Amino acid sequence: MVTITDRAKARIQQIMQDENYDASYFVRVAVESGGCSGLSYKLNFDNEEKKGDQFCEDKGVKICLDIKSYLYLAGTELDYSDGLNGKGFEFHNPNATRTCACGESFSV
Repeated sequence: MVTITDRAKARIQQIMQDENYDASYFVRVAVESGGCSGLSYKLNFDNEEKKGDQFCEDKGVKICLDIKSYLYLAGTELDYSDGLNGKGFEFHNPNATRTCACGESFSV
């Protein structure tokens, strides 16, 4: 499934606290058409399960993927960077054959 780094876990927990999300919320990770490489990543918080959702948990963080996204994201690591090159979540996807320079879209 999808794993997260300690930095991503800390940022997710901070966002959940800042937004007053309770324990019913989880991180929804998805892939959608778009971006300069054809597919782009989408990450948000949700508390409603949809038909076909696949759940996993890493480092105490509950992660949800729809079945289509699961096929593209299996084995992906979610990281968080706040360095000089930019601030935000980063996806390290072993299934991607090409990524754009900004790292927000990919193709398989």
